[in-house]
Amino acid sequence: MELVRELPLDQVLLGDAVRVMRMLPAASVHCVFADPPYNLQLRGELRRPDDSLVDGVDEDWDRFSDFAAYDAFTREWLAECRRLLRKDGTLWVIGSYHNIFRIGAILQEMDFWLLNDIVWRKANPMPNFRGRRFTNAHETLIWAARGQDSRHRFNYQAMKALNDDVQMRSDWFIPLCTGGERLRNAHGLKLHPTQKPEALLHRVLLSSTAPGDIVLDPFLGTGTTAAVARRLHRHYIGIERHPAYVEAALGRLRRIRPAAPEALATTPGKREAPRVPFGSLVERGLLPPGTRLTDRMRRVQAIVVADGSIRVGSVQGSIHKVGAEVTQAPSCNGWTFWHVERGGVLVAIDVFRATPPGETAP
Repeated sequence: MELVRELPLDQVLLGDAVRVMRMLPAASVHCVFADPPYNLQLRGELRRPDDSLVDGVDEDWDRFSDFAAYDAFTREWLAECRRLLRKDGTLWVIGSYHNIFRIGAILQEMDFWLLNDIVWRKANPMPNFRGRRFTNAHETLIWAARGQDSRHRFNYQAMKALNDDVQMRSDWFIPLCTGGERLRNAHGLKLHPTQKPEALLHRVLLSSTAPGDIVLDPFLGTGTTAAVARRLHRHYIGIERHPAYVEAALGRLRRIRPAAPEALATTPGKREAPRVPFGSLVERGLLPPGTRLTDRMRRVQAIVVADGSIRVGSVQGSIHKVGAEVTQAPSCNGWTFWHVERGGVLVAIDVFRATPPGETAP
């Protein structure tokens, strides 16, 4: 008999990632952000030359006996992520050179569809103590859709707005988590060895989720993903096996003030624009039969026909087909190519699609 459980929204769950994920219903989350163990022990890099632990790592934190064990663990938690993701959901995985390439290969073997690899360039990286290699100043994020046919969410215009109206690139220059954001224990030491900055998670969630979406973090640590999700009005499910981290995450979440609802409306993109056929604008009288259209340079004129087609001489068809014909191009976006004159000014017909029913044309 299958046990059906209620989805534990906005909760931090104490336990092993795979075991807890197996209790959750399939196809229930929109996005997964995963920051799995980095496999440091297998690389012999848990300790510095003075035998101190790297960044406060405890030896149980990265606990794999060999690469086969690490790969098996990776396949296990990724399989659960794939089961839990909705058809159009996406997965983010962050790692370093110790593990990210192994995870990337396994993702491809499991038929995830890789969308981007993001390089997080650290503005203030930890120095290299041995002096025998380059300072490791970045980590890599892999962004993947559940499958090749997924219609994944990407808030392109929001990312462009976040980047001073310049297209967002795949190298992100963001400082490490420092100062008051860095959680510390009673002795003043870092509570978690790899606490991620909230700025990084802000960009991840803003780019690939919407308010009300459900975000799962199976290795929550001290709760950065949950904190940012709460602030941005996303639901979160966090899983963490270390009781001290769970306690810290819960305390952190109690201090988070969600953003005001009016602050959540991101810049809309073309994909969010309503799909309005040109013929409906003709029917509504916004561009009635007989309206003369022209290109931006007034080199060619077209007549709007009653059935929603347009005609230039003997050529008649859709706004896209006729636009391609007169420009001798393989394709044409008729919405931006064709214009109509209003008050002596040329206006692209694209703006008419935003006219609400019952209102007159701009």
